[in-house]
Amino acid sequence: MADYPLIENHGLIGDLQTAALVSTDGTVDWLCLPRFDSPSVFGALLDTDKGGHCTVRPRAETYATKQLYLPDTAILVTRFMTEAGAGEVLDFMPVTGSTATDRHQLIRIVRCVRGSMAFDIEVAPRLDYGRRPHRLHVTENGAVFETEGHSALTVHAIREPDDDRLLDLLMDRQDDLHFTLSLQAGQQRGLMLESAPDGPPRQIRLTEYQQLFERNVAFWRSWLAQSQYTGRWRETVERSAITLKLMTYAPSGALVAAPTAALPEQLGGERNWDYRFTWVRDASFSVYALLGMGFTEEAQAFIQWLSDRVRERAGSDGDSGPLNIMYKVDGSSDLDETLLEHWEGYAGSAPVRIGNGAATQLQLDIYGEALDSIYFAHRHGIQTGHRGWNSLLTDLDWLVDHWDQAEEGLWETRGGRKDFTYGRVMSWVAFDRALRLAEANGRPAGTARWQAARDQIYDQVMSKGWSDGRQAFVQHYGGDVLDSSLLRMATVGFVTPKDPIWTSTLDAMEDELVSDSLVYRYDPAASPDGLRGSEGTFSLCTFMYVDALARAGRTDKARLTFEKMMGYANHLGLYSEEIDLTGRQLGNFPQAFTHLALIDAALTLNAALDRQ
Repeated sequence: MADYPLIENHGLIGDLQTAALVSTDGTVDWLCLPRFDSPSVFGALLDTDKGGHCTVRPRAETYATKQLYLPDTAILVTRFMTEAGAGEVLDFMPVTGSTATDRHQLIRIVRCVRGSMAFDIEVAPRLDYGRRPHRLHVTENGAVFETEGHSALTVHAIREPDDDRLLDLLMDRQDDLHFTLSLQAGQQRGLMLESAPDGPPRQIRLTEYQQLFERNVAFWRSWLAQSQYTGRWRETVERSAITLKLMTYAPSGALVAAPTAALPEQLGGERNWDYRFTWVRDASFSVYALLGMGFTEEAQAFIQWLSDRVRERAGSDGDSGPLNIMYKVDGSSDLDETLLEHWEGYAGSAPVRIGNGAATQLQLDIYGEALDSIYFAHRHGIQTGHRGWNSLLTDLDWLVDHWDQAEEGLWETRGGRKDFTYGRVMSWVAFDRALRLAEANGRPAGTARWQAARDQIYDQVMSKGWSDGRQAFVQHYGGDVLDSSLLRMATVGFVTPKDPIWTSTLDAMEDELVSDSLVYRYDPAASPDGLRGSEGTFSLCTFMYVDALARAGRTDKARLTFEKMMGYANHLGLYSEEIDLTGRQLGNFPQAFTHLALIDAALTLNAALDRQ
């Protein structure tokens, strides 16, 4: 661990097509270009020696660091303090817009705010996950990293014409670039990293940088001004909204599960997955959170993305059904899983997986999540057109014939298919919401078949998904393992929040899955999932627990759990997928599902407290 920053010691910046992680020591150690799911340019997060990085740090041997966001923006400020001076690095990426492009910019402005400070700057890309060598060409105004005769990354100097004395350029034996930058209080200079530039390195004057900066500030503050949330924990909720926006691919409206790959759920373990794709489930949840805060445009873009996925495979009868569980951000589905065997993984946590082998699993719950989001959007004025409805009809016809079978389940276990209760509950949701949509819009539909399937699922879950011994709903039929995914049963209306069979389920989960307010998904020892090792508590599940408690009228416990959970956020309010017993964050970072669940929990709990 000595060579790796803690996962939580990072901030996120992005341009709505890709994103970068910046550690608290001023290192960009993760950036993929030109998209979230493209090969990395900087990947030191997964191999400190071979991954590549861009570092800005003081020359002083000892210094303190702090990190924050410029309020109501995605502009990250990393501060350095020594006895001789204080300095800052401002990192941001100019927003690219809704047209896919290979051209992306990352601006790193370095400034001294007190005394004097000298900075060492190193730009050391490792292209294509470190598999493609590069050549460095230094010019008067910057440098170019080339590979196979093409410019892969250009460095432009941000400075004034008469201050060359501030910069010393060095090139090492690995064709990496080094700067030394000496500043006095009030001075600022920096660099712009650019992919697919339209020309050679050029000098960028501070006035041009200032325009880019002000434009970026205006974009984020204008976007956030759309928020209609005025309840408790507003700053936390709005930071989650900005984080979700940073993880949205603007050309398609798709939300990635996380901007990173292969960060471990257990240090040294094998649960290291690539999350740079769009899960139907996760993105469907985004509709509730976004519309709940008033971000209609983003919700509408995702509904369009989802409708496109439904239409393109309508009528398909493959083993995993007409919908894949996940896609690339452009809607393509070639997610073959491979290993980067030349990388050691974060803190030695191998294997490093790229792509995702779970993409073709059968997970029946996604149909419920998709229909629930479409229905929720309908209630907020986002309508489904004729072609979209006809495509839904074919998917629902498939589900009528296939809901009653074993599946891999939402946790994407690799230990074989089971009759997961959550998959059945969400199949019930699919038919229930389809019936409501058909009635509300007067659309032609096979309502008799849907209603029969809905009622049959309900009776089956109540008889086979319930355990008299546990006095709780269980993970899968024939077992007695508890599963926190079922916390959503009351949220989706399958049970009423204060029904005794539901409150006893909550009690059972609290006894077995809750550890000092943090919630585990399930017990892998009791329900083997085909993978070695253990895992931490799931932040998503903790926020779902808050939501379930609030709905059940247990507002005091819900509020305390929520407040405790906020204490596990990093210094910027960001969450990874999991939290271990020491409070350290694990898994891909930041995770969209967690921030979506945070917003949902805040909305539900705030409303419950207002009623109280």
